[in-house]
Amino acid sequence: MEAINKILYYLEFPFVRYALIVGILIALCASMLGVTLVLKRYSMIGDGLSHVAFGATAIAAVFNISSDILVTLPVTAICAIILLKTGQNARVKGDSAIAMFSVAALAFGYLLLNMTSTSSNVSGDVCTTLFGSVSILTLNETDVYLAMALSVVLLIVFGIFYNKIFAVTFDENFAKATGIKAEAYNMMIAVITAVVIVLAMNLVGALLISALIVFPALSAMRLFKRFRTVIVGAACIAVVCALLGMFISILAGTPTGATIVAANFVVYILFCVIGTIKGRA
Repeated sequence: MEAINKILYYLEFPFVRYALIVGILIALCASMLGVTLVLKRYSMIGDGLSHVAFGATAIAAVFNISSDILVTLPVTAICAIILLKTGQNARVKGDSAIAMFSVAALAFGYLLLNMTSTSSNVSGDVCTTLFGSVSILTLNETDVYLAMALSVVLLIVFGIFYNKIFAVTFDENFAKATGIKAEAYNMMIAVITAVVIVLAMNLVGALLISALIVFPALSAMRLFKRFRTVIVGAACIAVVCALLGMFISILAGTPTGATIVAANFVVYILFCVIGTIKGRA
């Protein structure tokens, strides 16, 4: 009862409501996108692009750009397209391209921050960017409106092109044979991934974003078999874990991003156990 009263008390503050709204929207978009990426065996693109986003954030900090999303979003989207094109190269496979971009962007980003030192607390800034804000106080009204607008656009796009995304996800060669422009839809998926990653950086940090993409999808796949039910299941799991993680963060004072990821991991283990029991039955 005391925990519920504490949560209700904190919900009176706008910044807590902002965090809940943004967290739910990001979790929803990331989980739906994650199903496609996992099935295409391209789930690690989230990890690679998150490091690229970190490097772009470092560039924005060096040039004192107040709204770093103006740099981070286009740079990450362009790198997503380059990763997609490079991954189709016979000499540079998809996982190698992701690893190459990921390590290089992370290294150059950290190098830029240390060389220019625009902030007196470089290690603190890096830690916050990589692992998410320790506090949910950092989200403001602008972040909420931006997250809402982009999330609505992403959900509408996903709904309109659902059948095409389904075809490209399961059999790209067949999709091409039926006249679907598979490359264009792959590019759209890559750009959407970049947008979700940039939105999620303030909440969970660059290093933890891929967990929001992978865990809900894998958890849903343990129980559900159809593409549509997996997407719905992943979305529900992601939203519940986001709320659970943020409420635990409020009550226990733990870092928001890490707590959300930990909640996703616990739920994944639980679904693995349930799936195993169901399979034996």
